[in-house]
Amino acid sequence: MTTTAIIGGGAAGLMAAVTAADAGARVLLFERQARVGRKLLATGNGRCNLTNLNAGPSHYHGEDSDFTRPALSALDVPGTLSLFRDLGLLTAPADGAGRVYPLSDSANSVLDVLRFALERGNVDLHAGAPVTAVRRQKNGFLIETEADRFLTDRVIIACGGRAGGKLGGVSDGYALLQGLGHSRTALHPALTQITSDSPYPKALKGVRAGATVTLERDGTILGRNRGEVQFTEKGISGIAVFELSRLVSVGGKCRAVLDFLPELSEKELAGVLVRQAVLRGTLPGEELLTGMLHNKLGRILCRAAGIAGKTCGDLTVAELDGLAALCKGFSLTAVGTGDFDSAQVTAGGIRTSEFDPNTLESCIVPGLFACGEVLDIDGDCGGYNLQWAWSSGYVAGRSAV
Repeated sequence: MTTTAIIGGGAAGLMAAVTAADAGARVLLFERQARVGRKLLATGNGRCNLTNLNAGPSHYHGEDSDFTRPALSALDVPGTLSLFRDLGLLTAPADGAGRVYPLSDSANSVLDVLRFALERGNVDLHAGAPVTAVRRQKNGFLIETEADRFLTDRVIIACGGRAGGKLGGVSDGYALLQGLGHSRTALHPALTQITSDSPYPKALKGVRAGATVTLERDGTILGRNRGEVQFTEKGISGIAVFELSRLVSVGGKCRAVLDFLPELSEKELAGVLVRQAVLRGTLPGEELLTGMLHNKLGRILCRAAGIAGKTCGDLTVAELDGLAALCKGFSLTAVGTGDFDSAQVTAGGIRTSEFDPNTLESCIVPGLFACGEVLDIDGDCGGYNLQWAWSSGYVAGRSAV
């Protein structure tokens, strides 16, 4: 019986362990924290958006996003749902965006079925045991922890990335793989808030609004997304922002332009405002957007347009056109993003060119594999990162055996 050591008890590591154990290997699973899957419990705000029906290379990023194709084919979304169903997990029908959640609506259910699958004789879990070194031996590898040493035939590095430090995000995997001759790209926080030095976010802290968010730099559109935006003390957050944050984190300062009424053209909105100004004649100008937008957001937009000191009936066509333009193009300076602790995933990682995409085995060190976030692959928000964890963990676990 071959022995496979898996370093990291997150989503990818757990899937690798289940797969390798099912294939008949003796599995040594090392996790630096006292329990496995802590970060998994926080996904989807505790609901665990475990996959997305639209998973494919176009939803992933890195030096070579096409690197994901073989793994996503080896364990595709239907295969993933079937695998979890066999483990005892029931899932709810996918929502309109393709996101799939457990029927229990609880991440605990996903982690529990994985933990139960590991309760077999050929799996040894070493929790609370950070791996300090992995050394290549003549006939395998030597795994060193702070308290012990283990000999193993194969090694799978599944330590995750730097993101979510408070939930277990670490740099261990990068260090272990670099110590074995691998290299990595620059690391950046991804799926996090975009920070701004504009004064409005702080004044709007806590306000949520549907919007189309466009990132621009020097007249060039970098990216665009539509969904919920939440204002924070330091900037903007929400799913629509998370998916764009990578562009700021990697590319630097730019402009974030928010369209709060994407269903209407600027001309149509101007017409609506003209009619409302007549109907609300004696009301303060800052109440003109009441009923269209969150009250606080509407008032601040009116103040920014310079109409707060007038009554609605006194507003000129030019002033109403200006307010319409502001509602359709509210501009903030995007100066950065949240840090690694607040980020959901890490952009960047160990270079995928140094691994075989079909097996996830190292091209430098035979018998060494890597999967999940430690590699230079990060996905969009909405279940894509967990699907990469499942697919890559499955391939690494199968290939190692």
